[in-house]
Amino acid sequence: MIILKSPREIALMRAGGRILAEVMERLRAFVKPGISTAEIDREVETFIEEKGAKPAFKGYRGFPATVCTSINEEVVHGIPASTRRLKEGDIIGLDLGCIVDGYYADCAFTLALGEVPPRVQQLLDVTRESLERGVDQCRPGRRLGDISHAVQEHVERHGFSVVRAFVGHGIGRELHEDPQIPNFGEAGRGPLLKPGMVLAIEPMVTMGGWEVRILPDRWTAVTEDGSLAAHFEHTVAITENGPDILTR
Repeated sequence: MIILKSPREIALMRAGGRILAEVMERLRAFVKPGISTAEIDREVETFIEEKGAKPAFKGYRGFPATVCTSINEEVVHGIPASTRRLKEGDIIGLDLGCIVDGYYADCAFTLALGEVPPRVQQLLDVTRESLERGVDQCRPGRRLGDISHAVQEHVERHGFSVVRAFVGHGIGRELHEDPQIPNFGEAGRGPLLKPGMVLAIEPMVTMGGWEVRILPDRWTAVTEDGSLAAHFEHTVAITENGPDILTR
């Protein structure tokens, strides 16, 4: 069941989204070659708690950290560790969420550390652009499939692949609510979009094939072919006037 949110509920989610937006800006300066993913995790957890919010991921279904830190061929759900240190030329996907007064906000972005080949930079750019195109479809009267199709069309037009094992989702009092939002599909299909829906839209895109596998830690998803992957996400409210990005 898709739960429509009231203006008061959306305001609480916006408060969480603003915290995450601040965290993302801090991380752009904080994340550098030589840093460990455990240091990133501590930085984010401290900041969220200092703002009076709660980390959304820590303990969620047993996840052991505040941030998912996914490096290079890792698509999503990478676990921070003191032994994982970043190096020049890596790309890292950072997925984070927080809870304010019982309501969730969720976002992700991918950073390149230093110089990367043009095709790798294009992977990041196209994934971010595909998110923007998906967000632009978040208007009353359109269909869920319009979001999915907009993401897939942009990604595949540039020769990349959309991961199919993981999807975006509704969000509110729960981190994952209905509806599921695939990053592939047909326009004009699926539930009608209505004001009050709040969606976490999150394209995950690879340089190779779309197939993934889960590592023995039972969390980290990697590309089956070892190709690089990127991940961007915003929490978006649908309003009468169109999309309202709560994590900007």
